[in-house]
Amino acid sequence: MNKIKMITPLVEMDGDEMTRIMWQFIKDELLLPFVDLKTEYYDLGLAHRDETNDQVTIDAAEATKKYGVAVKCATITPNAARVKEYNLKEMWKSPNGTIRAILDGTVFRAPILVKGIKPSVRTWTKPICIARHAYGDIYKNTEMYIDKPGKTELVFTGDDGTETRSLIHSFDGPGVIMGMHNVDKSIESFARACFNYALDQKMDLWFATKDTISKTYDHHFKDVFQEIFNAEYQSSFEKAGIEYFYTLIDDAVARVIRSEGGFVWACKNYDGDVMSDMVATAFGSLAMMTSVLVSPEGYYEYEAAHGTVQRHYYRHLEGKPTSSNSIATIFAWTGALRKRAQLDGLQELVDFADKLEGASKRTIEEGVMTGDLVALSELDHKRSVNTLELLQEIRKRLEQEL
Repeated sequence: MNKIKMITPLVEMDGDEMTRIMWQFIKDELLLPFVDLKTEYYDLGLAHRDETNDQVTIDAAEATKKYGVAVKCATITPNAARVKEYNLKEMWKSPNGTIRAILDGTVFRAPILVKGIKPSVRTWTKPICIARHAYGDIYKNTEMYIDKPGKTELVFTGDDGTETRSLIHSFDGPGVIMGMHNVDKSIESFARACFNYALDQKMDLWFATKDTISKTYDHHFKDVFQEIFNAEYQSSFEKAGIEYFYTLIDDAVARVIRSEGGFVWACKNYDGDVMSDMVATAFGSLAMMTSVLVSPEGYYEYEAAHGTVQRHYYRHLEGKPTSSNSIATIFAWTGALRKRAQLDGLQELVDFADKLEGASKRTIEEGVMTGDLVALSELDHKRSVNTLELLQEIRKRLEQEL
């Protein structure tokens, strides 16, 4: 067959450990045989980030602005152990945090549902989409270790030279402090992205923070959402028969467990990080969740919501077979290819992305899956396959579709 043509490149961000291995497997088995793949490649593996003093991460984000669509492999955010393991120059920040700070926007994460795997929360019969703010907060914080008694203050110095001060804490001994920020422009784009997505999906929208404790920071998020909803979206929501409401984050956690699903749950940056993992795991697996960053300027970055599968990577290095689930990474590629195709008017490429997703789901629904899903599947006939075997099984069904 002739390969499907592309016009504009995708920005391709390679990653780390077992997901880096799966990344190449996916390209070799499911993409390159069928698509004349055009990408602008950036190696975001930890060693290369260290070599470039993390400039490669910034370059990849700027390339996403240029081309509009990116696909990203999972990457390591180093801790002290990783600094020693990789002999790093410093403890580099999260590449996801860096990219999101440059692109701004909202991350939408939703579970990939397949027959035979039911959510561990028995009342969930519909998908739950996490809308995670992608700018600021803890991911763009400033931190300091305090090693002696003294006072710490929050200080704002205006351009006119005026100062506003607030005491953080008077230390009697060692401790730690952290400063976070956000900006109205980003909060407003977050709110509008959530309202628009809820209308597009015809799903209720929840928004949750902790404004009773954070009476300025979190309360401001709440106020911005309500003001924009009242001014721009209330009538559209009423016509669509859907609801927007605000609740405390702890109340939302309790309510979501009792719900049937079928809504968008908007969260601030860190809350969304945690809750998306909870939702993904309860629906089946972290490897069964889509993730896309949508910026207010119309840039899209697709990725898997899970980590680099470190334990499986060490097995791989020992020459042992692994059973890593690559479905979310496949869907990152299909999401990016579909969006690129839609922007460029390439229906054949849109169809390919749809068929690859269908073949991936059908493989699992016909009882062929990795070890993480075997324990969850209620199918009578199922078998566990290794990382590469799963992709080969998907390829068989994809070739039938094509």
